[in-house]
Amino acid sequence: MSDDLVKPLADDSPAKTFPERLIGIFISPTEVLADVARKPDFVLPLIICMLAAITVTETILAKIGAEHIVRMALEQSGRASSMSPEQVDQAARQGASFLGVFLHIAGVVGLPIILLLIAGLGLLILNVVFSAPAKFKTIFSLVSYAHLVLLLSALMEMALIFFGDPERFDVQNPTPTTVGFFLIPSKVPRPLYVIASSFDLFIIWFVILVAIGLAEAVGRKVKPLPIFMIYAGLWIVWVLGRAGLAMIG
Repeated sequence: MSDDLVKPLADDSPAKTFPERLIGIFISPTEVLADVARKPDFVLPLIICMLAAITVTETILAKIGAEHIVRMALEQSGRASSMSPEQVDQAARQGASFLGVFLHIAGVVGLPIILLLIAGLGLLILNVVFSAPAKFKTIFSLVSYAHLVLLLSALMEMALIFFGDPERFDVQNPTPTTVGFFLIPSKVPRPLYVIASSFDLFIIWFVILVAIGLAEAVGRKVKPLPIFMIYAGLWIVWVLGRAGLAMIG
């Protein structure tokens, strides 16, 4: 049988079920992402990831508290050292009222916006950089499924919230998957802390899967490595920019 006859039969085969894709994204990601590229859908993975983000955010607010987060941010920035205890308390209370509202909103809409931006960047990379057209729905579906691996990060974060020391919980480094988690912010230069906190193993895993997915979206006309390098390069520029801002205060 010729390849021309085999391919349509493969394309017409039913897509994997969501449970199969959910399990497969951890154990056979390339196969799952190829299936998503063939039969894209984003509703279920997006809902699952949003529910996880909302659960983590609401748990942080309930168990850790917005005031503690603001207080820790003041200490890490060095501003607390130039303030009296009363001023720190006042700033923490005032900041907590705003931060609580912001986190409630961000927990709901933050993740979809981030995934849309990552997918939009992927569309730009494929169409402009590599001249390999792809549909936005396909890319957004691939990004949504790739993000499912961060469910492990959410579970780890929940465990540390419930069983760890609330006074030491740091929203910038919630899990021991960054170098920043093991550093004491007051003991290292702020730019170094920003850099050490910016490279998370789960985020790297996610970006690798996005690169594989985008390669599948264009039939492997583009290899995953150059796509990953573009994402990584842009992220490094962003991190260095944040570190530069931290350096100048």
